[in-house]
Amino acid sequence: MKNIVNEPGLPRDIPLSVLLGLSDPPGVDWGRVRALQFDSVHEFSLLKIVAVILCGLLTVQWGIGRVDGLNLGLWMAALFSLYLYSHFLFRRQSTWQRKTITRGATAMVYLISLAGGSLWGAGFLMFAFNTDIMTIVPVWATIICLMVGSAIKFSAIPLSSILFIASSSAALAFGWYHVGSTHVAVASVAIAFLLITACLMTGRSFVDRKVAEASLNEKSEVVSLLLKEFEDSGADWLWQTDTSRRITHVSPRFARAIGLPSDEIEGKPFLQLVAGESWDSGKFSDALHELADKLKRRDSFSDILVPVQINGENRWWELSASPKVDDSGVFHGFRGVGSDITEQRESADKISNMARFDTLTRLPNRLQLTETVGDVLETVEKWNGRCGFMMIDLDRFKAVNDTLGHPVGDRLLARVSDRLRSIMTDNELCGRLGGDEFAIVVKDASDTQYMESLAQKIIDTLSRPYEVDRHTLYIGASVGAAIGPRDGRTVEMLMRSADLALYRSKDQGGGAYNQYEPKLHVQAEERRVMEMALRKAEENDELSLNYQPVVSADSGGVVGFEALLRWTSSQFGTVSPARFVPLAEDARLIVSMGEWVMRQACKEAMNWPSTVKVAVNVSADQLVEPSFLPMVVSALEASGLPPSRLEIEVTESIFMREGTGAVEMLDRIIGLGINLSLDDFGTGYSSLGYLRKTRFTTIKIDRSFVQGAAKNSPESLAIIRAVVAMADSLGMSTTAEGTETLEEVNMVKQLGCRKIQGYYFGRPLVADDARGLFGAFNAKRQEYDKKSA
Repeated sequence: MKNIVNEPGLPRDIPLSVLLGLSDPPGVDWGRVRALQFDSVHEFSLLKIVAVILCGLLTVQWGIGRVDGLNLGLWMAALFSLYLYSHFLFRRQSTWQRKTITRGATAMVYLISLAGGSLWGAGFLMFAFNTDIMTIVPVWATIICLMVGSAIKFSAIPLSSILFIASSSAALAFGWYHVGSTHVAVASVAIAFLLITACLMTGRSFVDRKVAEASLNEKSEVVSLLLKEFEDSGADWLWQTDTSRRITHVSPRFARAIGLPSDEIEGKPFLQLVAGESWDSGKFSDALHELADKLKRRDSFSDILVPVQINGENRWWELSASPKVDDSGVFHGFRGVGSDITEQRESADKISNMARFDTLTRLPNRLQLTETVGDVLETVEKWNGRCGFMMIDLDRFKAVNDTLGHPVGDRLLARVSDRLRSIMTDNELCGRLGGDEFAIVVKDASDTQYMESLAQKIIDTLSRPYEVDRHTLYIGASVGAAIGPRDGRTVEMLMRSADLALYRSKDQGGGAYNQYEPKLHVQAEERRVMEMALRKAEENDELSLNYQPVVSADSGGVVGFEALLRWTSSQFGTVSPARFVPLAEDARLIVSMGEWVMRQACKEAMNWPSTVKVAVNVSADQLVEPSFLPMVVSALEASGLPPSRLEIEVTESIFMREGTGAVEMLDRIIGLGINLSLDDFGTGYSSLGYLRKTRFTTIKIDRSFVQGAAKNSPESLAIIRAVVAMADSLGMSTTAEGTETLEEVNMVKQLGCRKIQGYYFGRPLVADDARGLFGAFNAKRQEYDKKSA
């Protein structure tokens, strides 16, 4: 990276023309940056050749018998020749190994990218003009994949990717327009626009990073040189003045400290040398005023810290001196010692900075925030004003850490801090409390509407997507605020009140803002008491299971039950699962409660016919427990239930726990012969890739889609059809949840769902009623068959 930067100043924003390699502004060795761009994409060159060959062969296979053989062969030959030529050309020229690359040398790269995109576009047009849509679609999808790959892997050279994407997408749009599919043509253009935008953003990030690294390296070298010169020159020197406070008897070390030859220093006023450029302006520091006063009054002084300017550079000196007086008491000037303590001063400032600032985000840390809140509270108490304290918690940040690792999470936190810093004014101080929690001290919060608008601005700003390490990340923010001194006269009380308001925002699902209300303390206390009661619920025999029937869409017979946990508290009465399940997860009670549910459900299932299964919901927290699988095996053995009659239900959120072992646990569960069900499919992360890797037995379609389809919602109907078709192709069954009417039942049957669950066939039942259902259900099934007929 050495010598990339020719001047100290670097552009804050890289112009688009520079990013595309069309111009070279002075001040930066852009040829070296281009060399780094080529070096970053070189490792993917062989991958590109393999991808082109495979995609080309697939395209030829699709075209055999449908496209003129001669044209197809010529197209394939031209495609292979172009990419093989480019590969061997760059290997021969060793472009990526050069230290610098001129703009002219990149022309061939751009021509080849344009030619490659044009060839793929021409291939698509061959199919568009000669085949049907069923043949065109896979060719179109292949080219789209190549466009995506170019945008991802070769975005370091943005213009190359843009030429490929633009030329190929233009042909795609024209081809689809020709066959009459205007909407697909527009979609192709939209995809190309998004890819080009992403390519520019990633390319800009790459160039910015390389230029910043160059600047940092240069600055590090300069600092190292200065430190070496400082060490060689020595730190202490002697100095003396005459009665007019002019320098006499200049020592070599003092001359080196001043940065001037000894003959130029001799006879100059000491204060003028120390003041530097401020001597002419008259703007002296307080320390310089103190020094001048000491010299004027002929007083001794010791360890005065004075900021000085040496050749335009700011330094710190520590000065001590005493007046020279002869035996007769006549004053002859000053004699003293000085030392350059710039390094020690900077180290002390750095240590102080580290103690008060967060090292990752460079924002004020908890210590500085607490001190600021205390100072602001004192001020508003004195002047009868109002201040504010806002706490911010990032939504879905834990999923980023779990899936992509802590380094990506740290870089995301840095991006979050930059966004927060950008919206702060002189009225606010933003800092990081720790983890993914931030806080803002609002010095003047007299206008409550201002607090609300600031909170909404924070939520909107932090909820925009982030580009981190070629990942597009989506998180959000929850905000809670308290007004001082109304909501707390001490730092601890004000922060506690803001924390309670933040908890309410999180409890509302995130992305929300709440101000503290006195009733929040009551709710917090109620939650604490409820948690204590929940801890004793199993011991007090307050937990029970209800069973909701799952029926066959073909026969209408019961094929299984879903076990649903219920809590009837002696203190709170019947508590909704929507209240106590999240509480159990926060209090880490879900593992022990889940074990109780598993054992009870397996035991009760033995009272049903051997063809009826029991489904048990399992959370991600349970799956990451090492004891989970042994517990399931123990429950099966204790009850005598065959593994094939147990079905474990998980939600799509499990796939956001990659790296924790939860996903791997699913494979071990399947290995025991236990059925696996994916609940609420389509409402979460829609991890289609995991459906291919994990062999689910059943996909449960969420009730929102069932209700939407019953209202003839095209989107819901399309989603159900797609899920059923996908499940059938993967050998999985589908269960429609939330069916409440005969019309909904008939509709999901027509759409191909194999199993049905909902209030039409039965609400959740206690164990005795579930057993009795097998005798009474035949009458219900006959009624259902009669209505269906």
